[in-house]
Amino acid sequence: MERVMVVGVSAGVGKSTFAKRLSKKLSIPVYHLDRYYWEPGWRETSYETFCNKQEALVKKNKWIIEGNYGSTFDLRAQEADTIIYLELPLRICLYRVLKRWIMNIGNNRDDMGQGCPEKMDWEFLKFIITTFHQRKQKMSDRLIAFEKSGADKNTYKLINNKEISDFLNKD
Repeated sequence: MERVMVVGVSAGVGKSTFAKRLSKKLSIPVYHLDRYYWEPGWRETSYETFCNKQEALVKKNKWIIEGNYGSTFDLRAQEADTIIYLELPLRICLYRVLKRWIMNIGNNRDDMGQGCPEKMDWEFLKFIITTFHQRKQKMSDRLIAFEKSGADKNTYKLINNKEISDFLNKD
């Protein structure tokens, strides 16, 4: 496990926190895609620039790349040896997103692009709610395809806090 993608069903599932903990455990650097996607003032980077940044990351010998970004999923998956997928219930994801917002209002999280202070809006919450079940199915399909793409490809689907904790605490 040297080239690891950490993905999840939704914002608030715990991808960033999990990736940071895994990074410490494995002594492998973690890269948060939100830092590469968002420009100051919450402006989106161009698709070409975003791809170029990821191509540079996946050329490294060891990495943990955290974030979904379906449009560039295959770019990372081609080089990954492991995908860890977090899938917690919608209510937990929503709770965590709201808690994160309250705890960080106006602050720039370390896993987010510079100049992008924590914010919340109805569109973001609506996106989480209305696409949750579609994303579960799409991610299931992606994990199956990843496993079939090579004998050296491993996937882990963690569906509750105990499984997440056990995974991080195993030797």
